[in-house]
Amino acid sequence: MKLFYRHFGEGQPVIILHGIFGVSDNWVTIARKIAEQFSVYLLDLRNHGQSPHSDTFNYVAMMDDLSEFIADHQLKNPIIIGHSMGGKVAMYFALEYPESVNSLMVVDISLRKYPPRHGHQQMIETMQSVDFSKVTTREDVDKQLQEGISSKPIRQFIMKNLVREGQNTFKWRLNLQVIYDNLENIFEGVEHFNRYEKPTLFVRGEKSDYVLDSDFDKIYRHFPEAEIETVSGASHWIHAEAPDELCAIISDFTGKTCEFRPGRKK
Repeated sequence: MKLFYRHFGEGQPVIILHGIFGVSDNWVTIARKIAEQFSVYLLDLRNHGQSPHSDTFNYVAMMDDLSEFIADHQLKNPIIIGHSMGGKVAMYFALEYPESVNSLMVVDISLRKYPPRHGHQQMIETMQSVDFSKVTTREDVDKQLQEGISSKPIRQFIMKNLVREGQNTFKWRLNLQVIYDNLENIFEGVEHFNRYEKPTLFVRGEKSDYVLDSDFDKIYRHFPEAEIETVSGASHWIHAEAPDELCAIISDFTGKTCEFRPGRKK
């Protein structure tokens, strides 16, 4: 599958993979910062953003999409950064093709299988319940979403998937029904017999329960060179809540200072 992507900067390639319900646009601020030193590729994973839709939605398929993207763009030894679902895609790829990955950063996800999270199902059901025949503005959509999603930041995140259809209405860009039908696949654990023995960094939010101390043994078993950092005060959405701190962590991990300078053209 040919994935949609955004590209910033020049130099060693860095690939960033978003999480479920995310889009490449969620990472533009950080991409612009690290593009001072790297050639950064932001991908829309299948069934998300502007990438194609498919009834097949699992980690093997997404790993194959990533492999095809790297081959098509002739990327050599990329650094791969993945958040949540994108982090699992990144882990699978690094374990399957360790020789093809320079280093790996996994943001707030572990290898374990996660129990079904009612919040994800509720989000999709709330999005599906929006009556677009009664919508003419983004504010109209927001009002309908409030019935099932009380958090304004989460609604703003979700509405990144909203696109205008014609002059007077909107639609959801992501493939909601297939994502809903395959949530169990997304919560599956990373099961692989390989080890990735190159530099690896796991970053977790202090207020998140996605990476627990009890996950460390399995992390070190498959990623023996792994380091684990905790971002103080952050939840699961580290890239949105603490972008400057995450950029500093990326700088330390890569050994290159990544800082966006307003006015400099990319």
